[in-house]
Amino acid sequence: MRLPTAQMAGLQSQVYRVGRQAMILRHATQADAAALADFARDAFAAAFAQLYKPEDLAAFFADWRSEEIYAKAIGDPDTTVTLAEEDGRILAYSLIKRDAHFDERPEPRPAHPTFLSQLYCAYEATGRGLGAALMDKIIADARAWESDALQLSVFSENFGAQRFYQRYGFEKVADIDFWVGNHRDDEFLYELKL
Repeated sequence: MRLPTAQMAGLQSQVYRVGRQAMILRHATQADAAALADFARDAFAAAFAQLYKPEDLAAFFADWRSEEIYAKAIGDPDTTVTLAEEDGRILAYSLIKRDAHFDERPEPRPAHPTFLSQLYCAYEATGRGLGAALMDKIIADARAWESDALQLSVFSENFGAQRFYQRYGFEKVADIDFWVGNHRDDEFLYELKL
């Protein structure tokens, strides 16, 4: 039986200890949309802004990192947005979508994949286990949805992220494009069979 997000999310918030710090992992609410959009833009810019013209980055943010986009995602029963917080401040987040398919995925394609659309961590919080805590929850959520695979897109030159995903068993299954405004990046489609 495939559970809706609201039912599978028995965790409204969980406390994780990372060193001496307590981190809260919880589902985003509509009240989080503005702060999440700000965080998402900052996290993306910290990692990749140097690659793009300002107008391409601005167009990407308007199309994919706005408060309205996150409010819509938070309200979608086939999407789960999870926040990692410390002292009320967002330090990382993930966004997954149920049954999202990539046309570029060669056969045999999974029947019910979950797409890990976004997993970002604040630069100053990298290496503290936030990504691992979110990834554990992402995999659990995908399994609760009875997905047969977890897919994601990773920048071809983001070697640290590729190593992180490979540690979980993800494998490259296709070359894909990722557009930031009018700028095309070479990306890899990674997949983890569930």
